[in-house]
Amino acid sequence: MINQDTIVALATPSGAGAIAVIRLSGNDAIKIADACFQSVISKKSLVNQKTHTIHLGHIIDAEKTIDEVLVSVFKNPNSYTGEDVVEVSCHGSNYIQQEIIQLFLRKGCRMATAGEFTLRAFLNGKLDLSQAEAVADLISSDNEASHQIAMQQMRGGFSSEIAKLREELLNFASLIELELDFAEEDVEFADRTQFQDLIARITFVLKRLIDSFAVGNVIKNGIPVAIVGEPNVGKSTLLNALLNEDRAIVSEIAGTTRDTIEDEISIGGIGFRFIDTAGIRETKDVVESIGIKKTFEKIEQSQVTIYLFDAHKNVDNLEAVRVEIEKIRNKYPQKPLLVIANKIDTLTDSQLASINKTIADVLLLSAKTGFGVEQLTNSLLNLINTGALRNNETIVTNTRHYDALLKAFEEIDKVKHGLETGLSGDLLAIDIRQALYYFGEITGEITNDDLLGNIFANFCIGK
Repeated sequence: MINQDTIVALATPSGAGAIAVIRLSGNDAIKIADACFQSVISKKSLVNQKTHTIHLGHIIDAEKTIDEVLVSVFKNPNSYTGEDVVEVSCHGSNYIQQEIIQLFLRKGCRMATAGEFTLRAFLNGKLDLSQAEAVADLISSDNEASHQIAMQQMRGGFSSEIAKLREELLNFASLIELELDFAEEDVEFADRTQFQDLIARITFVLKRLIDSFAVGNVIKNGIPVAIVGEPNVGKSTLLNALLNEDRAIVSEIAGTTRDTIEDEISIGGIGFRFIDTAGIRETKDVVESIGIKKTFEKIEQSQVTIYLFDAHKNVDNLEAVRVEIEKIRNKYPQKPLLVIANKIDTLTDSQLASINKTIADVLLLSAKTGFGVEQLTNSLLNLINTGALRNNETIVTNTRHYDALLKAFEEIDKVKHGLETGLSGDLLAIDIRQALYYFGEITGEITNDDLLGNIFANFCIGK
């Protein structure tokens, strides 16, 4: 799959800016750049310069000077792609960017496809496949937690864990395959007790990685939190308080919010996607009814539900509120529910005590004044198991990796059962080979063009 041609693309976001970086990679990258470059030091050739050096000069098209630039030279194999790489830092005018790229195309480059630089890095052994995928996750990370996970994976934390398991399993697989060659002599090269210990260890690690996906997936994509309750209890005011901006329309008229409003913020380095929903009540208004239907759909899709009630309005009717809360708990028993008494700034101490006594684990809050918002954000963080993140453990965030781990776990479970029942070596070998196959799929030791095409098609051009 490795193309020997030289590719070029804009490595920085498109559009005007202070500077832009244009990247070339391939056998002729330095030669093509040199043909268009005139150093401020006369007769200085890029071809003769050392790797990892930067040079000031001008990009010249015939007699026309396009721009004053800095050219960085990275010679193979010590570059991102493992090939000769040149990066041209020019001024960020759209016109200048296009003029330089068009010049390089005329000199023999072709435009890079999405993710082609990283694809070449993978094909040239600079990154394994899970590390390459982490590059895309790193680019798209928009909070501390997703950034930390992507960095850990890009550094090879996940890969090394999988590679170690695969190597140990491969050693035992080789011994079992050897036994098959000496089947008539009835000898055992693979110590079955040690093999059982290895399978138990692999099972433990796989289960931990699989379980981590529940946390990793929501951290990567943001944790959806539905804010629900009756009309006019302050759901939109709470959303605005959390976002610290007037994102949702607030009015005294019940039923103002008729559709869902979503926005995302980072709390403690973790992304939370808050969803303000239509108030739940009986209504004959067709549009409002559609909004209420969407409310229940958003509760289904959310990871956490916040139930908000008007403390001032319901202080003498708390039992009815408690019944409504129990209905939601019973309908969604597996979903964490935070109960919030809003508008407490209008209540007396005795009324607050009554709320605490009647409704278990209630949070007291005033969305209008901001009181209690910090306690709410702390409660949201406590619902998310971030112990693995704090301890820098491997957390799986990629659906493809998760699927391969599940399949590997299934095959390892077959091997374990085979060892316990005294299954013959040739049948054990089949299941071991399948487990090894799924391990190899994660790191890219086993792959195909379709898989690579799907993965790298999601990258941005220039990366």
